[in-house]
Amino acid sequence: MTAADRSGKQLDRQRLADVEARLLARWGESKIGPSRHRIDRLMDVLGQPQRSYRAIHLTGTNGKTSTARMVDELLRGFGLRTGRYTSPHLSRVTERIVLDGEPVADGLFADAYTEIEPYLEMVDDASDIKMTFFEALTGLALAIFADAPVDVAVVEVGLGGAWDATNVLDAGVAVITPVALDHTELLGETVAEIAAEKAGIITAGASAILAAQPVEAAAELIRRATEVGAAVAREGLEFGVIERRLAVGGQVLRIQGLGGVYDEVFLPLHGGYQAQNAACALAAVEAFFGVGANSGPLDADIVRAAFAAVRSPGRLEALRSAPTVLVDASHNPAGMRATVEALVESFDFRQLIGVVAMLEGKDVRSALEILEPVLDEVVIAQNSSSRAVPADALAAVAVEIFGPDRVTVEPRMDDAIETAVRLAEDNADGVLAGAGVLVTGSVVTAGEARMLLGEVRG
Repeated sequence: MTAADRSGKQLDRQRLADVEARLLARWGESKIGPSRHRIDRLMDVLGQPQRSYRAIHLTGTNGKTSTARMVDELLRGFGLRTGRYTSPHLSRVTERIVLDGEPVADGLFADAYTEIEPYLEMVDDASDIKMTFFEALTGLALAIFADAPVDVAVVEVGLGGAWDATNVLDAGVAVITPVALDHTELLGETVAEIAAEKAGIITAGASAILAAQPVEAAAELIRRATEVGAAVAREGLEFGVIERRLAVGGQVLRIQGLGGVYDEVFLPLHGGYQAQNAACALAAVEAFFGVGANSGPLDADIVRAAFAAVRSPGRLEALRSAPTVLVDASHNPAGMRATVEALVESFDFRQLIGVVAMLEGKDVRSALEILEPVLDEVVIAQNSSSRAVPADALAAVAVEIFGPDRVTVEPRMDDAIETAVRLAEDNADGVLAGAGVLVTGSVVTAGEARMLLGEVRG
């Protein structure tokens, strides 16, 4: 790389940092209100960029990002140019907007924001509330996809469904991963209420791909699909995992798709929930291509190659060995339960130390109760988010569940990980192959752990 190239990259990084600061100065992305007025207005002044490509839209409580990554890999395997929009990010904001499998370049991100900023200000001036961080970023992503241009956008909702900024899409395929209690202060206090909000992404004439759901959630989703005349495919009926077996580095699946059976599909991810995500992703892509019972399956070799290439950073991701350090972004009881099940199934730890840091508004007690049976000790930390649960407050709950002898408090994440590694080594009786550390509790926690452990550089 020449000196000029290095200088250019440095300038792009500086410009990206400036853009991110301007975005963060807006209303936080965790805010939500029952209105799409601002994002609809932005799409109008930008010329409706979201109408220039087809889309697959995803919502649900857990599994959205992993499923979106799988959908993206499959579509690219079949020769399509893709854009992918997911949230939140682990380390860098550019991770959220992906073209052809790679985060957009710093310079492209900054250039695109500069181009749309006057239109953001135009919408700001016409509203009592300025566009939020998430609304502005959604507008940016949809505009970047139109300029690329992409053949298809794979878009994950930010929060909920019906009133989410991403719902300016008129997606031909809507994917709803499992619905559970989360963000109850914003989306509703029952699973049925939350499902009704998420069902809003199912549009007239679309194909609705429904993961296995609680009965009350399924009822709301099917009711919405019936109202708008959407076709429905349900995990366990029209598609699903027929068989799975553990393999080195992941699992091998036999999947019933909408068009037939796909054998010997290697997925380099752990846990039955990831197998279910794979089945949903495959059904979504089949629906996108119009595959059904009478058309036969997609090319199985392409499907196998795409799934073998899938990566899901921050989802039971191993970042070092001896002792093994796993990072997982689970942040609610349903996600934590799936993580624990995958841990027990895929790893044989003699000694497992947890590092836990969580955000306000989450069900801290339930998450810790789910972790307690699989952790020998827990190190309580505090991540850098303004919404982080103070380490002392989280530790007080942990002591009630684990007992004081199994809880250590290290507020700084770097100290917490170092302490957990030392505890794993000290308690492993010299057999480090059986020692492990699990860092979990939120996406912010997982992202910081990845940075500290050197997975993300630059």
